[in-house]
Amino acid sequence: MSDHWLAQLNVGVLKAPLDDPSMAEFASLLDPVNALAESSPGFVWRYTDEGSNDATAARPFGGDILVNFSVWRDRESLWNFTYRSDHLDLLRRRRTWFTRMSDMHLAMWWIPAGHIPTLDEARRRLERLRADGPTAAAFTFTTSFPPPEAAGAPEPAAPPRH
Repeated sequence: MSDHWLAQLNVGVLKAPLDDPSMAEFASLLDPVNALAESSPGFVWRYTDEGSNDATAARPFGGDILVNFSVWRDRESLWNFTYRSDHLDLLRRRRTWFTRMSDMHLAMWWIPAGHIPTLDEARRRLERLRADGPTAAAFTFTTSFPPPEAAGAPEPAAPPRH
């Protein structure tokens, strides 16, 4: 068992305010998708606003940017929830509710198991990713890094060439 967990912050720019009729379907899917995440293998924690079951009131990046902020036991667990569950349908339809962002919008980083990161910590990781590109301090699914305890592990031997 790893002594590190994977934190992730994902941000999106809303096409309309959440109370706009065009956002009704998205708003109605928040609770089911959050419940799906919480019941997924490897889920540890997700950020919610005080007194709420979601994070729609937190706007650390501005008034029209929503955050999704969670912690998972490992990259595979987050990947499986994101791309191998009913969440994928919402991901495919994200352009219905969110505008395309030119900046990086997803940052992941390893945290010591048991640590719950703050929203400010998550914001700083995303800013670091935007400034430096993927590094062990902040990365993406496409360019990811192993947890710190695995970083010093020897590389697997290359298969023999024929």
